[in-house]
Amino acid sequence: MKNLVKTSVVISTGLFLAGCDGKFSQGGVFKPKPDEPAKVESDSGSRPAARPAAVVAKPAATAHTAEQFDTTTAEQRAEAVVEARSGGARKLGVTIASLGNPAEAGFWIKTPLVNKAGKGRVEYPATGKSVAVDLIPIDGPKTAGSRVSLATLRLLGAPLAGLPELIVFAE
Repeated sequence: MKNLVKTSVVISTGLFLAGCDGKFSQGGVFKPKPDEPAKVESDSGSRPAARPAAVVAKPAATAHTAEQFDTTTAEQRAEAVVEARSGGARKLGVTIASLGNPAEAGFWIKTPLVNKAGKGRVEYPATGKSVAVDLIPIDGPKTAGSRVSLATLRLLGAPLAGLPELIVFAE
């Protein structure tokens, strides 16, 4: 009887591992393949994603520094600054921001100050600089903090490890 149980455990384990496609050595069975987007389930209802402004390359898997993670081009940075000067935006409020996921390239802010995705800009009063961004809604009270892309914080001249106070505007 003991041999039957052991044999069935070994066979079950073998069948399970056979379907894993060797993912144990790559960080786990349940991670999505690199060419498959991760599926995120949310019980807060569906919200539209921000419109992509320009294609920004993803950082390399070996990226370790801010320069390596910030894959925006000089042209994209210049365009984000010029677009921010175009005006016509309404002030949504002030938020305390922290660095968002540095692997998410581009110019964006995830903030509870907006209910739907759109275009806007953020201003950092300490430097007087302003950057055009994609506004991405997140759940939480309006007084909750926001997460900002690495590229945006660098253009604003804001500290990457700090909690800068930013003014958020919508188009």
